[in-house]
Amino acid sequence: EVVPTCERYAVRRLPFGRLADGDVAFFERLMPGRVLTGEEVEPYNVDWLKSVRGCSQLVLKPQTTAEVSQVLRYCHERNLAVNPQGGNTGLVGGSVPVFDEIILSTALMNQIISFDKVSGILVCQAGCVLERLNEYLEEQGFIMPLDLGAKGSCHIGGNVATNAGGLRLLRYGSLRGTVLGLEVVLADGSALDCLTSLRKDNTGYDLKQLFIGSEGTLGVITAVSILCPQKPKAVNLAFLGCQSFAKVLETFTTCRAMLGEILSAYEFMDEKCMELVERHLKLSCPVTDSPFYVLIETSGSNSTHDEQKLNNFLEQAMASGLVADGTVATDDKKMKVLWSLRERITEALTHDGYVYKYDISLPVGKLYDLVTDTRARLGQNAKNVVGYGHLGDGNLHLNITAESYSHSLLDAIEPFVYEWTARCNGSISAEHGLGFKKKQFIQYSKPSEAVVLMQQFKAMLDPKGILNPYKTLPSTP
Repeated sequence: EVVPTCERYAVRRLPFGRLADGDVAFFERLMPGRVLTGEEVEPYNVDWLKSVRGCSQLVLKPQTTAEVSQVLRYCHERNLAVNPQGGNTGLVGGSVPVFDEIILSTALMNQIISFDKVSGILVCQAGCVLERLNEYLEEQGFIMPLDLGAKGSCHIGGNVATNAGGLRLLRYGSLRGTVLGLEVVLADGSALDCLTSLRKDNTGYDLKQLFIGSEGTLGVITAVSILCPQKPKAVNLAFLGCQSFAKVLETFTTCRAMLGEILSAYEFMDEKCMELVERHLKLSCPVTDSPFYVLIETSGSNSTHDEQKLNNFLEQAMASGLVADGTVATDDKKMKVLWSLRERITEALTHDGYVYKYDISLPVGKLYDLVTDTRARLGQNAKNVVGYGHLGDGNLHLNITAESYSHSLLDAIEPFVYEWTARCNGSISAEHGLGFKKKQFIQYSKPSEAVVLMQQFKAMLDPKGILNPYKTLPSTP
């Protein structure tokens, strides 16, 4: 049973307005047939991890920016809190209500507005599903600059709102670089059209950056302009076994030196992750059992050249004892099988029990020490403590499973994990955001002056605080 968020975290409802019959009638006139009430609302109230639950009684499904504007103008006047929601695949409780906030779903805002094959610039509505966009682009010879495990259901607007990272960041950088423009509706209903399709625009402050990663607290993203790379003609994947984390690091250094511009992903997972995907998802390990596994992807324009480079690297890695065993894939089917070992770890963990999830940026050399130290600290109190993630970006996913949620186990993990991270000058959220679960820990990664400035931005753009309340920023006393 999912405990309502407000009960588990002992948070108080702010003095927002209460939904009345007249409000529902207004929305039904505005968008007939796209207003959900009663039992239909329930799936929107629970997050993907089934770890938090809100109590919303209303879901609105606008199709246009004008409708989003009218909704927010009305909610602003009535002081009704709003929870913007995309594909609801977030992992920090940011995409579901805490109390009775109205859910504003972008699910029907799924139109592609334009695509320029010369520049590779895509303009689309915020509710487009990432995988659908990628399929559309592949037909034109391009790909999306981001890829993540939830691609089948996450929305591009949600990706931008949370500054999602994922599997291609090593090659194509973050959304802060690839998003060229945004259309955003502010809390009072005014629409901000910064939907430029220019690579270079140096006129004043870069306002879009305020909304990228703001988790729906400053405005609702309604459309996105994004720079898409050409689809690589040649993609190779290597799945390798390493005997120690030191060898995982040395393999990365060698790999970066020898593969250079064609390296597009460098992912790692420990043996516990492999055990979980084997046990819960019935996947099988393609190489000899090892303490660590590495997945290396190359993407280039010349298959002969790329394969030669990859083979030279693998020969060197095997000969110098960095890699104990490995397998290579060049066809789509085998690549999907190898990628699923890494992409489906999150899913395997949910089958193992209640999951405590941590998404940390650390200096690469210290990345796995946090897993070792956490494992030693928790001992028998945890079922499994595993580490995996985007090693190329210094991003560790530390996950702890237990039979069920326990407050004493949470107390043993937090703030220990955050203090450990802060001592290494790391970030307590590399790519998942702060959402509801981590907002009170922002001080481990940001100085108080920065937090105050963020609160001032929030107060200026959303004076009544109606947009995604209780999220991202710590509660002010």
